Amino acid sequence: MSQKTMKDLQREVDEYIGQFKEGYFSPLAMMARLTEEMGELAREINHTYGEKPKKDTEKEKKIEEEAGDILFVLICLANSLQIDLEEAHNLVMKKFTTRDKDRWTKKES
Repeated sequence: MSQKTMKDLQREVDEYIGQFKEGYFSPLAMMARLTEEMGELAREINHTYGEKPKKDTEKEKKIEEEAGDILFVLICLANSLQIDLEEAHNLVMKKFTTRDKDRWTKKES
């Protein structure tokens, strides 16, 4: 299986959403959904690495699946606002490699 670029992911999601009359939800609705998905990821992290065991009645979910849900909704939000996530990533990495370059202790080479 070949690697997908961020542009590939954004195009794939756009093609999926484009087949429905409803299209993308409003940015506010997607923000609410993103928050909901973050809560589901937090719950799975807590069950896996925290002190809170799952109830016997709770079905098994994977952290990977919850992370994928977040990525999907984030791509939907970005697409609806015409944000190129590759460019957004590049902007953030520039910020971290300039403004924050000495913020953390680097490993010895």
